[in-house]
Amino acid sequence: MKRRMLLGALLIAAVVISGCVKAQIRLFTDATVPFAEYTLEGTGDEKILLIPIKGRIADGPSRGFLRDRPGLVENVVAQLRKAEEDPQIKALIIKIDSPGGSVTAIDILYHELQAYRARTQVKIVALFMGLAASGGYYVALPADHIVAHPTSITGSVGVIFLTPRVDGLMTKIGVAVDVNKSGRNKDTGSPFRPRTAEEEALFQDLTDQLAGRFLDLVARHRQPTPAALEEIKTARIFLAPQALELGLVDKIGYASEALEAARQEAGLAADARVVVYRRNEYPDDTVYNSAAHGGAPKPAVVDIGLPAGILDNGTGFHYLWSPAATE
Repeated sequence: MKRRMLLGALLIAAVVISGCVKAQIRLFTDATVPFAEYTLEGTGDEKILLIPIKGRIADGPSRGFLRDRPGLVENVVAQLRKAEEDPQIKALIIKIDSPGGSVTAIDILYHELQAYRARTQVKIVALFMGLAASGGYYVALPADHIVAHPTSITGSVGVIFLTPRVDGLMTKIGVAVDVNKSGRNKDTGSPFRPRTAEEEALFQDLTDQLAGRFLDLVARHRQPTPAALEEIKTARIFLAPQALELGLVDKIGYASEALEAARQEAGLAADARVVVYRRNEYPDDTVYNSAAHGGAPKPAVVDIGLPAGILDNGTGFHYLWSPAATE
């Protein structure tokens, strides 16, 4: 007990002293700190930028312990804007470890990567880690070259529409909801009653349209054979060797192969610098650093993160592979 009291007193003293001497003591990472460039390897003037895309993709903020933090889309776009100001950036590697997310957030990232490539002529290489499925694959489509880790799971080229159903629970506990509406479709998708046949047809039509957009982009960027496209249309997942056979990826390899592909695509020397944008500096940083994935990391003192599940996905249309979504 005395030891804890002593540690607490020292912490308070440090905070008070910091106000006098203007020392910076951060218990929590400040998301307002701008991105800074850090070199992972290489000594040359020309650069390869690495941007991780990790976790579910959404355009909303990331929930923090004490405050919200910039979300994944905001962080990736901010890094692209910063990279556009640096003429020494000659290649970009997007390191993807994601099951996808909301259709709009994913389409925004796709659009921003396409636009960045068109404006700068910077070559893009996608590196798949453990998971680059559904929307995680969608955002890789602007890449000039795709490298998949030997154990990557990819594919799931399709759309899922998620909406909760609570009408059974409400009946069980004796609760009802009365609705006044201006048209017969105004409460379409309501969780308080079963869907009508008309609603089922409507949601399936919307799902098919969004899936069609996804498949059109795959056909345009990857140009699979008709037989391969039919297999891709099933929205099943594939391991890297199957994805290679179908033309979804260009090579099976590791980060070193992705870096070599970036050098070849951009015509860079072997000593080209590999750089990242971080809000914090990490000692002994490498391309495999998963603690710094563009946003402000979780508090260093307390991590109350919960595992992703169906409630995390929210109601709506998703380019997402999530087994929990259908359980």
